[in-house]
Amino acid sequence: MGSDRGCAVDSLASMPITRDEVAHLARLARLALSEQELDHFAGQLDVIIASVARVQEVAAEGIPPTTHALPISNVYRDDVLTDCLGTRAALDQAPAAEQDRFRVPRILDED
Repeated sequence: MGSDRGCAVDSLASMPITRDEVAHLARLARLALSEQELDHFAGQLDVIIASVARVQEVAAEGIPPTTHALPISNVYRDDVLTDCLGTRAALDQAPAAEQDRFRVPRILDED
């Protein structure tokens, strides 16, 4: 399956992107591009497709895909029930408390 994708990219890399193709893509994306932008983007798309073709040339047969350079594994701990933090302990380090609640500055007027 990977070789089919590589062939498609290789064949695309050998064909330059035309202004008409860029204009067609712009219409599909509902972008209004000037004549100068069409020329500019056609060149940029050629570079992008050539770069993808170069990446496809890398001999990656037998190398599994990874998201990180080093193996990563999650370390989980068992869930252990503990006592809840009491109101007094929660409010102990609060900058301001009132009626067993955190006191914060008012942001809305009472209307």
